Amino acid sequence: MSGNVDRNDRPAPDQVLVDIADYVCDYVVDSAEAYGTARNCLIDTIGCGLLALNFPECTKLLGPLVPGTTVPHGARVPGTDFVLDPVKAAWDIGAMVRWLDFNDTWLAAEWGHPSDNLGAILAVADHVSRQRMANGAPPLTMREVLTAMIKAHEVQGVLALENSFNRVGLDHVVLVKVASVAVATRMLGGTKAQVVDALSQAFVDGQALRTYRHAPNAGSRKSWAAGDATSRAVRLAYITLAGEMGIPGVLTAPQWGFYDVLFSKTTKDQQVKPASERTFRFTQPYGTYVMENILFKISFPAEFHSQTACEAAVQLHPLVKDRLHEIDRIVVRTHESAIRIISKVGPLANAADRDHCLQYIIAVPLIHGDLVAEHYEDAFHVANPMIDTLRAKMEIVEEPRYSREYMEADKRSIANAIQVFFTDGSSTPEVAVEYPIGHRRRREEGIPVLEQKFVGNLRTRFSQQRAEQIFEACKEQGALEAMAVPEFMELFL
Repeated sequence: MSGNVDRNDRPAPDQVLVDIADYVCDYVVDSAEAYGTARNCLIDTIGCGLLALNFPECTKLLGPLVPGTTVPHGARVPGTDFVLDPVKAAWDIGAMVRWLDFNDTWLAAEWGHPSDNLGAILAVADHVSRQRMANGAPPLTMREVLTAMIKAHEVQGVLALENSFNRVGLDHVVLVKVASVAVATRMLGGTKAQVVDALSQAFVDGQALRTYRHAPNAGSRKSWAAGDATSRAVRLAYITLAGEMGIPGVLTAPQWGFYDVLFSKTTKDQQVKPASERTFRFTQPYGTYVMENILFKISFPAEFHSQTACEAAVQLHPLVKDRLHEIDRIVVRTHESAIRIISKVGPLANAADRDHCLQYIIAVPLIHGDLVAEHYEDAFHVANPMIDTLRAKMEIVEEPRYSREYMEADKRSIANAIQVFFTDGSSTPEVAVEYPIGHRRRREEGIPVLEQKFVGNLRTRFSQQRAEQIFEACKEQGALEAMAVPEFMELFL
């Protein structure tokens, strides 16, 4: 046989795809903690989306692609009167919930925001339910939505535990696309084989680069990238269900597969990784670990690696607010991921640039005692020159223990410590915060604050009475789980 030919023996589907499909189609979720956390995640994520509707830079991107278009039995977008096809509805919901960088977070070798998948889950659930009701069939329930959330969180989070996509230059929204396509295909009635095929389409797709998250190109695309990914997932699910074949060797195909093309080189020095290091690594099976350990952004709309730094800065505010002009230097001990992702100097061009700047996120609460979404706007930055003055005085130092415990499964800390030194030689105590209020270790303290956050976000769109009614409808686990999806969506119209 000539050596100038390829063997055309079609492979069996890659095991990674099969394992995800087995989990999504067959795993029975029986963790009360996972369901309870999913309910809190649901209300927090929708609340973040409602808050984003106050920002024109977000709302200008929402709604039908063709103005005035109506979709029979379409999916609703919370906080609006839009009724869209599920692909665009997923885009809108996904963009809303991510816009202010205020929804949940998962930190491991790769990071991300698993509640981004709610764009696909809610859009598909509402559309499918309304179609069923039009045909005399019962709608989906909110327990089915929570189950899909748990599974999407798990797929995205377990893939992220040992596999760094950012180190090969890819954005973490690839994992949103993968998790969303798996659960969306299943919710739309897909078989296990179709879930495998849809997953292969998600991996073979072109993947987003991280360019828009890093200096000097950070910009607002990072606020809608997850919406784009979850929308693409729904589109790929529909393509698969229309009968499109999958690509079984999408990951492992020599030369042309995901591993060799997109997972083979590190961004730092462009060295080709050995073949043994190009494949995904897994340390545990899929279950409910990710939802149970998810990190909530409760207090501050800021990139999660800075959350504890922001807490520390708020604690230091009373000690420095009257001595800002006497500050000589600010020493920040942090972990490697924060340094790699959000530590930067120089001009900050836009709100998205600022909420990915560790120094900015520290300076604002040192000066003002808090950090809210409006603090990233151009007008606020221009009116507060002290922010850039303090940024220039910051020394960012890696603390090896913080970097190590960030990766330890029984800790997953996100630690930061800040100390302020004055020109007269005096200093504040060092304030260290190792676990943010949204961490599993602080659930008892955090959930009441998360509920207050939800009610506050509701009141940006609804009256106080309506906000309280919505909160009461969402507060009791059993009642929420039994609620029909369309009934739930109508709460937010």
